Amino acid sequence: LAALERQVFDFLGYQWAPILANFLHIIIVILGLFGTIQYRPRYIVVYAIWTAIWVTWNIFIICFYLEVGGLSKDSELLTFNISRHQSWWSENGPGCVRKEASMSGIKGLDSHSYISVIGCALEYRYIEVMHSSFQILIAV
Repeated sequence: LAALERQVFDFLGYQWAPILANFLHIIIVILGLFGTIQYRPRYIVVYAIWTAIWVTWNIFIICFYLEVGGLSKDSELLTFNISRHQSWWSENGPGCVRKEASMSGIKGLDSHSYISVIGCALEYRYIEVMHSSFQILIAV
C-alpha cells in the first residue's frame, strides 16, 4: 500500500524515474508474495535481490533531496530531462499557500505562470525523505 501511495504522488509530480521504479517494485512485490505463498525459491531470490536494489534506490532518493555530494534537488534527473516538473509536495505540502502570477505579455495555451509557495509546515524535500525512509524501513 505504501508503494501505491508513493506511485500516486510521483504521478502527480510527473517524476518518471520514481514512477518506473515504483512500478517495478509493485510487480516484484506481487511476485515475491506469490513465491512465498507457493514456495517458489526463484521468486523469493528475485524478491531478495530486488529488495537490496530498492533500498539502494531509496538511499539515492534521500541523498538526492538532501543534496548530498553533487546531487541537486532542482535538477531534472528524476524526470529524465523531459520536463521541468518536480515533487508534487513542493507546491501542495502541508500548510503550503500557492500563489500564481501570470507572465505579463504572454497569452495563449502555452503560457506559463510564476508560482511561489509560502508558509509550508514542512519542506517538500523532507516529505520525500520520509517517504523513502519509510520504504527502507518496510523493506528491512
